[in-house]
Amino acid sequence: MTSKTISSGILRAIGTLVLIALGCWFLYAIQSIIIYLVIALILTLICNPVVEFLKKKCKFNNTWAVITTIILLLILVALFILMFVPLISSQAQSLSLLNTESIQEKIMLLYYDLNLYLVDRGILIEDIFKDSDIASYLNMNFLPSFFNGVLSTLSSIGIGVASVLFITFFFLKDKVVFLVGAKKIIPDDHEAETLNSIAKINDLLSRYFIGLIFQLLICFILYFIVLLIFGVENAFVIAFICAILNIIPYIGPLISSILAASLTMIGGIGGDFQTEILPTAIYVLIGFYVVQLIDNNISQPLIFSNSTKSHPLEIFLVILTAGFISGIIGMIVAVPLYTIIKVIAKEFFPEYKIVQVLTRKL
Repeated sequence: MTSKTISSGILRAIGTLVLIALGCWFLYAIQSIIIYLVIALILTLICNPVVEFLKKKCKFNNTWAVITTIILLLILVALFILMFVPLISSQAQSLSLLNTESIQEKIMLLYYDLNLYLVDRGILIEDIFKDSDIASYLNMNFLPSFFNGVLSTLSSIGIGVASVLFITFFFLKDKVVFLVGAKKIIPDDHEAETLNSIAKINDLLSRYFIGLIFQLLICFILYFIVLLIFGVENAFVIAFICAILNIIPYIGPLISSILAASLTMIGGIGGDFQTEILPTAIYVLIGFYVVQLIDNNISQPLIFSNSTKSHPLEIFLVILTAGFISGIIGMIVAVPLYTIIKVIAKEFFPEYKIVQVLTRKL
């Protein structure tokens, strides 16, 4: 091997590494656009059945079906914003008059009530926090800057929402054009398998995301009923947030329960701790636990198993594995990604026994 060959190989390797580095930098630089595309693709999968319904049942042409669907989507987004923005705005406007010392005193009062309750039962919370100054962690002076930061991000969120809706519109309107373009790129010897994979993935993921929406809706209704029964303030907003957290498999419901109990206790500040605050929080936790039993044993297995054609134990193991590998993000994307892998494996590697076993219902 000559020095010229070695030098050429080194230069090629360096060039390859430089191209990879540039590619990674480029992807990092446009990460917001990639996120917009992914969200738009998910919305396309969710909205596509609505477009098809309007075309078949209401006799809309493709453009008007897409426009109507986007308008419905805009209405949902507007309702979502109207539910939260006034609350944030009113809080921000009253921050200048907010007595943060009073809030701190109330939270400290809640802490001392809890401490007294535990002391009566032989538990000394001071032994646990003897080296910490809890009051220093309850300084409420950060609230004004926090809400100002929240308000300053609303404009960027608006740009993101507009971008996602714009991309979604053309994904829905010109999906045939995209399919024709994909046919030109795909090698002829793999065209049939690829197109079949795309069709099956589109169908299964559409069913999955629609099923996920139904699951969250069921959780929201049940959470809302529980909070109303026990007279929790802002029950609608709390139930909505807790339902959204259910997107995170297994961990989300735990976070929802803790959040609901915490907000219930904070909302009850001023009442008697042992006869009002603590019992109400416990009842809310029990109610949320019952909701999770219903969700885990009835709605979730029925919705996810039927939408993804996978066994409930199979889904559980996939989510658990993804959680160990990639944390919460992995748990969220585990089922859609696993569904895509199964479809591709069935189309391109049907001769393998493990593929035949895992994809027998597809």
